[in-house]
Amino acid sequence: MPKKQTKKEKSKDVEDDSKGSQNSKLKAATSVNVRHILCEKHSKATEALSKIQEGTAFNKVAMEYSEDKAKAGGSLGWMVRGSMVGTFQEAAFALQPSTVDKPITSGLVKTNFGYHIIMVEGRK
Repeated sequence: MPKKQTKKEKSKDVEDDSKGSQNSKLKAATSVNVRHILCEKHSKATEALSKIQEGTAFNKVAMEYSEDKAKAGGSLGWMVRGSMVGTFQEAAFALQPSTVDKPITSGLVKTNFGYHIIMVEGRK
């Protein structure tokens, strides 16, 4: 029968798990300040991602391409863990915070709503 872990041992396991992820510098967070661009069609989402990679500000691309109701340049505001759909949440919590002018984006994330391009402005 395995022995019970102490709190200290459990927290060490969490730290060890994060070292294997691509963003090992990220601290655990319970919420993220997230922006996204939502497109129903893959081709439109790919075009929007290309614009961002060319240097166009995320919020400007969001206003032009996003088919979502998030009017303020794709801003969804602060979202807590558990309030987003699975793949969207995984992508959002894996991102490092960045700015709309120099966004670090998720690439295309497929959900039942369509294709998302996600960026995070803050974590807490």
